[in-house]
Amino acid sequence: MSTAYETSRIEWAAREELAERMIPLIGRLYREHGVVPSILGRRLLGRSPAEILKAHRFTRKVGDQVLSPEKTLAVLEGFARIVPGPASIDIARLVTEFDARGGSYEDGSLDSFLRDELAEVMSAEPSSPTDVVLYGFGRIGRLVARLLIAHQGSGDGLRLRAVVLRRGSSDDLLKRAELLKRDSVHGAFAGTVEVDEENETILANGTLIQVIYANDPAEIDYTAYDIHDAIVVDNTGRWRDEEGLSQHLRSTGVSRVLLTAPGKGGIKNIVFGVNSDDITPDDAIVSAASCTTNAITPVLAAIDEAYGVRRGHVETVHSFTNDQNLIDNFHSGPRRGRAASLNMVITETGAAKAVAKALPQLKGKLTGSAIRVPTPNVSLAILNLQLDRATTADEINAFLRQTSLTAPLRQQIDYSENPDAVSTDFVGTNRAGIVDGLATLSEGDENVVLYVWYDNEYGYSGQVLRVLERMAGVHPRILPRREPVRIEAALVEEALV
Repeated sequence: MSTAYETSRIEWAAREELAERMIPLIGRLYREHGVVPSILGRRLLGRSPAEILKAHRFTRKVGDQVLSPEKTLAVLEGFARIVPGPASIDIARLVTEFDARGGSYEDGSLDSFLRDELAEVMSAEPSSPTDVVLYGFGRIGRLVARLLIAHQGSGDGLRLRAVVLRRGSSDDLLKRAELLKRDSVHGAFAGTVEVDEENETILANGTLIQVIYANDPAEIDYTAYDIHDAIVVDNTGRWRDEEGLSQHLRSTGVSRVLLTAPGKGGIKNIVFGVNSDDITPDDAIVSAASCTTNAITPVLAAIDEAYGVRRGHVETVHSFTNDQNLIDNFHSGPRRGRAASLNMVITETGAAKAVAKALPQLKGKLTGSAIRVPTPNVSLAILNLQLDRATTADEINAFLRQTSLTAPLRQQIDYSENPDAVSTDFVGTNRAGIVDGLATLSEGDENVVLYVWYDNEYGYSGQVLRVLERMAGVHPRILPRREPVRIEAALVEEALV
């Protein structure tokens, strides 16, 4: 047996053992203290040892050195000793800064460093729980449910309490539970789902969900189910203006409403990370905008701040959705009556104009159109922009890559340079949009073309969850806040090359 083979196997086993030691620490920190560890925005919670090690290698994938698992374990053990309050904490950035200062992992200086970096959450108290009701249980509703269940932690944040439906059949509850349990695009639910038909509840990973059948939003007394001051997430798309959505506020036990579609009139359309600070306690109704708006607005915000956007056109190549017909049949909208599974369908999109609701400085500067294509999920936005100053593809890619790693918008923007990437590779991505760096076009002038992939279901649902957390006042602080040294210069693997 070759020495190289044995060496590789032994090195992997050593790494795997370190990752296995991390898992109970990660779980305990989350359940007991609300701490969510990540590596350059990649959450470690609920990951297998192999997935944890993959997160460590992410930086090498985009050109950096690999973060040492030994250092990650040391930081996690440090968290367990100092016990910070609820926060989303990027371990890679902490390691980068600690190494840049010449810190030692052996002399106790790590704990002092961590206390300083996490000072603002060292005495933070858990937030009060907020009840959440999902009005509708379609594609977005079920994915938001999955995310809420996965984020339940100690129960001090968002609590999924109920789902409101119109009864579709005598075995409606069982069918709804099966749709939560299995998904043709996103795979099986990670856990257990049990149904109590007598009490009309679904128990998913310890989260007891009351299923309420109703036809009128205003007729429900949520307090009868011990639900109080709830945020209703309306994902039906049936009402988009204040008059229609206010029906929820007339029901007993509801205090606020979040719409998972573009809102009309004076409703605030929020793209988390861009204008989420506009949410105030007085906002009774808020919109999370659309999937496409969420995908392109963060990228446009970053580009506009760095280069200035003079004008542009957005073309979206979008997977088909439920409002189209599987085969040719009558449809009230133009072209959408033609078979979605067989045709590319030119249609309209309001995403380009909707960007201005989050970025007012771009009002009137963007046009947009869309093509629906025969794929079930993951879409592509093509941004053809004229900037205020000249750039090159390499320069703008370097900027967007670093933005995805270290900037405040790193929860929204991802970056890829995979030469074989196709749409299915981005199923389940929790970022709002992923810049395909190898597709970027620029010839050294003011014109640039960017390609942005997005999971129009899961990526958007992640943005919905973040808006929901902000409305409830439970969105975790993202630390460390300081501007890091260049990541690629500091994440050096020492012990396990």
